[in-house]
Amino acid sequence: MPVTLVLGSQWGDEGKGKLVDILASSASMVCRAAGGNNAGHTIVVNDVTYDFHILPSGLINPSCNINLIGTGCVVHIPSFFKELKALEEKGLQGVRDRILISDRAHVCFDLHGVVDGAAEDKSKSIEGGKGMIGTTRKGIGPCYSDKVARRGVTFWMLVNEEQRWEKRLRDLEANYRKLYGDAALQGYDVEEEIKKLRGFRGELQQYVVSQTPLLAQAVGRKGVATASSNGADAAQTPNILIEGANALLLDIDHGTYPFVTSSNTGLGGVFTGLAGLSPQSLSAPGSNIVGVVKAYTTRVGSGPFPTELDAKISPVDADYGERLQRVGREFGVTTGRKRRCGWLDLVLVKYSAAVNCYTQLNLTKLDVLDDFDEIRVATGYEVDGRVLDDFPADLDAMERLKIVYKTFPGWQTSTTGCKSFESLPKQAREYVEYIEQEVGIPVKWIGTGPRREDMILR
Repeated sequence: MPVTLVLGSQWGDEGKGKLVDILASSASMVCRAAGGNNAGHTIVVNDVTYDFHILPSGLINPSCNINLIGTGCVVHIPSFFKELKALEEKGLQGVRDRILISDRAHVCFDLHGVVDGAAEDKSKSIEGGKGMIGTTRKGIGPCYSDKVARRGVTFWMLVNEEQRWEKRLRDLEANYRKLYGDAALQGYDVEEEIKKLRGFRGELQQYVVSQTPLLAQAVGRKGVATASSNGADAAQTPNILIEGANALLLDIDHGTYPFVTSSNTGLGGVFTGLAGLSPQSLSAPGSNIVGVVKAYTTRVGSGPFPTELDAKISPVDADYGERLQRVGREFGVTTGRKRRCGWLDLVLVKYSAAVNCYTQLNLTKLDVLDDFDEIRVATGYEVDGRVLDDFPADLDAMERLKIVYKTFPGWQTSTTGCKSFESLPKQAREYVEYIEQEVGIPVKWIGTGPRREDMILR
């Protein structure tokens, strides 16, 4: 039973949703392993734009009959239902029949969002705001913190019990008021949130499922009991698609800590967040780990960004950065914030590949570079006269980095509409081939526009 993992290789916003949408047409199960509605995927089909946050993108394909939000995820319930409704309003059929949530996933409360904002606001006064993470203020970090501290509420608690989850939420609210004060939680009413969640409990029950037997059965592990799966038969699954959220450089363990998200966004998080999916399943014929790489680099929020193009470097570089932001329409799907932009960083991509063990790459948004007269790629770092052969964990050292660049001539012609690798301009082909050579992983897909059709398969 083949399994395909699609993972972000930079700081997110690489365009994973488009590839997931293409691959989901031949998958019967699409799974989210980690994260919450801080993630954002945009998919354009028949000139209709769909935004996904907590929901798996496989819902856009009617043939994908199981879309699973895994144990490693945190789910804000009002946002879950709001997103389902938005998809239905755009004409997608049967979305409520094809979505499942692990009974071990955690509930992200409105309270967590309030606390997230309070923590960010508090950090503004520390060292001139240098401690700000730049979170989405969706409550993801506080929710994961409560999970690790064993104070959280799982979906089995919410749908099966009454008093336990309510008591836990009241205790959380009382503790956070002691920590941040009444002013920080002004406007939040714990009893109002409890009342609202009580109203969701009945409808939620149809979506909550025991994940481990469902996935174990889907990958063909013997001796595993059949799981009830909302009428869907996992034994009929021809293949499984895992949709990564965020990206490796935002991983809580392997990213630019502390400027990261609060979950494991890489390969490791797939197997903890989707228990039942055996690592051995990746050895099945047709299985792959796909790293999605934007043809340049972007980042939302605070934290280091070695190849960032801004006025601190030079006015010329600032112009390149502004063009990338404008032409690439680099705004966060979840927050609407402008993304910081810079040249492609192959030191970062090779580090990401070493952690996530990619077998294929999807290079996205090549078309954004179409009008550039020159294009640079970071090939190495120097710090204090020493050449680094890895992406450093030391953020202080990262501030002193000197970047080694290779410069390519731009192709200055449109790549959108190109249907084959051979039809790309010569300079564009050389750019892709150089990335392949340096990273040591084949580029299987090349994105040349926002539509589903704008993808070259090699």
